[in-house]
Amino acid sequence: MVVAKAHQLGIEVVPLIGPNSIVLALMGSGFNGQSFAFNGYLPVEQDRREARLKALETLVIKNNQTQLFIETPYRNNHLFQSILRVCQPDTRLCIACNMATDEQFLKSQSVARWRKEQIDLHKKPTVFVLGR
Repeated sequence: MVVAKAHQLGIEVVPLIGPNSIVLALMGSGFNGQSFAFNGYLPVEQDRREARLKALETLVIKNNQTQLFIETPYRNNHLFQSILRVCQPDTRLCIACNMATDEQFLKSQSVARWRKEQIDLHKKPTVFVLGR
């Protein structure tokens, strides 16, 4: 809103250069970087969240469009479990956690493989990336 107003008033807008965890996650995922969408936060309610995940997965499959989204750190594990519950086994998921820190975790693999792995994302800044 402030930036839009600055543009309207002819005030120069100068973005700061620096790492962005969303872009770093996309770059590190190995998924399509030519066609992608950042979806922000998904719905909190499980039914709505899982319906949205299915819709995003459809975009991945139909359009080969990488889908990125985030969650508040204390709800990461709920989102992760929803992904494991509703996404197809061959859909690929990248989890990018604590990007640009000493505790960085970045891993891409199929949902089927994630189902066999236990990870704790609680209170860790995480970007989730669905792709092919």
